[in-house]
Amino acid sequence: MAKECSFCKIIKGEIPSYRIYENKYIYVFAPTKETIIGKGHMLVIPKKHFKDIYDIDEIYLCELFKTIKYIAHKLKKRIKATGLNILHASGKSGQQSVFHFHIHLIPRFKGDGLDTWPKTNYKEKDFPKFYKKLDLILK
Repeated sequence: MAKECSFCKIIKGEIPSYRIYENKYIYVFAPTKETIIGKGHMLVIPKKHFKDIYDIDEIYLCELFKTIKYIAHKLKKRIKATGLNILHASGKSGQQSVFHFHIHLIPRFKGDGLDTWPKTNYKEKDFPKFYKKLDLILK
């Protein structure tokens, strides 16, 4: 755990939080009132400190998504969420605000008024050329 990391302090109980779920690898809690996006918004974090997607161990990443799936089913069954946003930001350019890997879960409901995706006029003229640089395209 990182000494100065606020999420590490939450896990250790040094900063109070509203704990929603916890297991050996994962801690889930409600964000502060100032950062709540919508009804039921929660943060899912590994109990071990990892800075971002480039840093996190695969075991923790798998456990995070197992937990997310478990919670998603609870949200759908118990509070009748009709959708779910799973949001993550890595790195300063990705607008990561706390440098402890975390995923936002935002339950969605019909007519909730939330708009997840920004509206832009961006058009990529040469997507294949860009993606080909990744050397991931199957031919």
